[in-house]
Amino acid sequence: MNKFSLFGRFTVKEGERDHMVSILLEAAESMKELNECEIYLVHTTEAEPDAVYVYELWSDEAAHQNSLSLESTQTLIKRAKPIITGMERISTMEARGGKGISGY
Repeated sequence: MNKFSLFGRFTVKEGERDHMVSILLEAAESMKELNECEIYLVHTTEAEPDAVYVYELWSDEAAHQNSLSLESTQTLIKRAKPIITGMERISTMEARGGKGISGY
């Protein structure tokens, strides 16, 4: 079975990028408890001062969907909503293997 990955972009209110990064890094920390979440990376680029990118790798798509209903995830979503001005799922992908991915 191939793993599920996604690459997403959040846009936030001007000056709120670091706040959003902090919230997403808390999410990454909470994902350490879930074996199904293998990678949760938070990225920024100077070219987009109000954007934060997230790359996630999961054992499967159902595991990702299930994580969204966790109390810890819901709490972080509620904290982030007031500063989010847009969300884009850039791509969902099927991981085929490589360095850093278990089970291949």
